Amino acid sequence: MGRKPELPGPMESAWSWQEKAACARQEARLFFHPAGERGRDFEDRERAAKRVCAECPVIARCRAYALAAREPYGVWGGLSENERAAALRRRRRRGPMRVAA
Repeated sequence: MGRKPELPGPMESAWSWQEKAACARQEARLFFHPAGERGRDFEDRERAAKRVCAECPVIARCRAYALAAREPYGVWGGLSENERAAALRRRRRRGPMRVAA
C-alpha cells in the first residue's frame, strides 16, 4: 500500500508489522474499491488483492487487526469487507470465550 511515514516512538512496535506486509509494495487502490465499482471489475480487483494477501508473511496479524478495529473498507488479511462483517457476526453469536477451570 505504499511506503508508510515514520512511525511514532512508543506505537512503532504496534504498527511495525505493516512494514513487512506484502501490500506495502502495492498500490492502495488494489485493496480499496473506487466509488461505483461493481461486477466483474470489483471481483477481479478483489481477487487480485487476495492473491497478494495469500503470499503475505503477516496475514494473520493483519486479519486480527482488521477484525479488532472493525475496518469497514477494503481487503485486509485476505478478507473482504463482507467476509469480515460475517466473521464478526459469527463471533458475536458465539458469545464471549470461556476459560475452562
